[in-house]
Amino acid sequence: MEKLLELLEQDCTMPIGALAAAAGVSEEEAKAAVKKYEDDRTILGYQAIIDWDRVHKETVTALIEVNVTPQSKDGFDRIAERIYQYDEVESMYLMSGSFDLTVIISGRTLRQVAQFVGERLAPIQGVTGTATHFILKKYKEKHLVFRPQDPEEREYIFV
Repeated sequence: MEKLLELLEQDCTMPIGALAAAAGVSEEEAKAAVKKYEDDRTILGYQAIIDWDRVHKETVTALIEVNVTPQSKDGFDRIAERIYQYDEVESMYLMSGSFDLTVIISGRTLRQVAQFVGERLAPIQGVTGTATHFILKKYKEKHLVFRPQDPEEREYIFV
């Protein structure tokens, strides 16, 4: 049934009949497996990936490196849980290397992101430092390529 999960990850809008056929199982087996995966939270949800630049919605996305002091017994988990509770947090990962956590957030403005870092994230007990990197342009996300605008749609700036 791992094939079902792979197919859903590629296209969660695939009709159950097509999903079952591609996975080589009956529709009933596919429905039961999907329900089981939803119930046990193997499937966490279904989302569309939107190219917000196409509809001219202004957003600022930041990748924040966070250093923390691990807690006894809980390690990084308790601090991570405090951070990922915020609505602004889109993704969060425990990392190897020179920092501990990666937090990805989006806001309407640079100021909104800065306020999140300064007023919510940095003051958390156990957070020892942050470094914020702003995403300037998305090229690919979850295996999907953000296609460039047509030449007629591009804005040119002459200096």
